[in-house]
Amino acid sequence: MKLFRILITSLITLLAVICFAPTAWAFCGFYVAKADSKLYNKASQVIIARDASNTILTMANDYQGNAKDFALVVPVPVVLQQEQVRVGDPKIIERLDAFSAPRLVEYFDPDPCAVYETEGGVTRGGAVMNAARLRRARDEDNAFGVTVESRFSVGEYDILILSATESNGLQTWLNRNGYKIPAGASQLLQPYIRQNMKFFVAKVNLAEFQKSGYQYLRPLQIAYESPRFMLPIRLGMVNATAEQDLIVYILSPKGQAEVTNYRTVKVPSDAEIPVFVKKEFGDFYKAMFATAYTQEDKKVAFMEYAWDMSNCDPCSAEPLNQEELKQAGVFWLTPARGNNVFITRLHVRYTRDKFPEDLMFQETANRQTFQGRYILRYPFEGDARCEAGQQYKKSLGQRFEQEAQTLAKLTGWNINDIRKKLPVTQNQSQPFWRNIWN
Repeated sequence: MKLFRILITSLITLLAVICFAPTAWAFCGFYVAKADSKLYNKASQVIIARDASNTILTMANDYQGNAKDFALVVPVPVVLQQEQVRVGDPKIIERLDAFSAPRLVEYFDPDPCAVYETEGGVTRGGAVMNAARLRRARDEDNAFGVTVESRFSVGEYDILILSATESNGLQTWLNRNGYKIPAGASQLLQPYIRQNMKFFVAKVNLAEFQKSGYQYLRPLQIAYESPRFMLPIRLGMVNATAEQDLIVYILSPKGQAEVTNYRTVKVPSDAEIPVFVKKEFGDFYKAMFATAYTQEDKKVAFMEYAWDMSNCDPCSAEPLNQEELKQAGVFWLTPARGNNVFITRLHVRYTRDKFPEDLMFQETANRQTFQGRYILRYPFEGDARCEAGQQYKKSLGQRFEQEAQTLAKLTGWNINDIRKKLPVTQNQSQPFWRNIWN
């Protein structure tokens, strides 16, 4: 729920399938863990449900401070009216996160000696501002080149839609009207003004927030029609001193979505790694992501998941039902079109020097599935005295070493530290006397 911090400083049923043949691993196995957004202390989350030029944007609110100090400024392509803004349920973002998170799956080697048969203008409360106050407010707004295009309240938020002619005036107007905008925002506001974009501005109505009974601010959802398929991130870099993580869930009736002005790269996946990683999956995924991020020169968007939302294999969480999809902003569900929703999960780690532009997206007709998936293979631990069993046991040392090498390559972890955690196999070097005295 970190999008608001970015935008003011601007924006498992366990699936159990037993697979005995190594060539049949594709998407079967036991789901055992996931790497969700909680791994990243500063991860912002956004849902974009889009069909043609119609968009519903959901912005998770992670604000941790005093509600009276909260403010949000988001560039938007059009003037929004009250019916285009609503307050969402934070649980829907948690559901999408759990459904699409990178996952750890596990397999158990079968008995190598067994034989198997196989088959192929009004303020809150209705109080109207008097005419003199309205005229004075308009005069002050005009002096700063700011126009209040729309003013309304939704849930615990008071909303303004502003247009502006120059960035210094907009920054001054915001500060003078109680919106704590960081120093240096002016130069980042100007490009949006040049593009004739409007500004969605929100702050908390404390009385309504206290009346709501919620402990945390809820997500805001905005609906609009525009050919621009983009997400403004530059305002979030005004005072940023470290890399920021953004997770975008794009929902489309077509197929995969991708970033067009930066490369979209699939996160490393389908790697067999040592079984001890099960207890260290969070640390593993963070290290693996950081390594891949550095290897790609820190300027790509990583695809972590792409899938038809009517199913999953393996499932890290149950697919969303129709009501949940609607809560996520999916607006095209009709009997004629069916439950046609494709999700793309993109993970962007960005800094001002590597991501000087806002994120531009496009929908594609590519419905190929992908998931960040990491494989644990447990060795057979029973008594395997047949010839095939002896050969199997002899092969384990080489397999464990390969898994260790893979883990070291993905994470940058020290190979010797990894080897210390590997299972002991029968063909590892041992004192010669154990051959006859054991």
